[in-house]
Amino acid sequence: QVQLVESGGGLVQAGGSLRLSCAASGSIFSTDAMGWYRQAPGKQRELVAVITNSGSTNYVDSVKGRFTISRDNAKNTVYLQMNSLKPEDTAVYYCKWSGYYFRSDREYDYWGQGTQVTVSS
Repeated sequence: QVQLVESGGGLVQAGGSLRLSCAASGSIFSTDAMGWYRQAPGKQRELVAVITNSGSTNYVDSVKGRFTISRDNAKNTVYLQMNSLKPEDTAVYYCKWSGYYFRSDREYDYWGQGTQVTVSS
């Protein structure tokens, strides 16, 4: 019912920047929140940043001051601007959409396919 398409990952040197995008489409009735998660090899998936429909944001401590999440509600698109990247930011980054699609009886979560971010030292 909801499809997510991510883009913007890649290889960058430490200190560099990348911008991730995630566009949601399909039978969207309302979006409650969109966010970015990441999973490094051998580690659990963790929340990186989330933005609600009211614009409230939350970040994991390790990216505060370096990453910025933003959202274009008209396009159902969320962005993650990543600056001052570090090798420990290397992971697969996943977009998550939370909300209601038409005729759904509760809130659902949908995930993107993931995009690789590699930061070299």
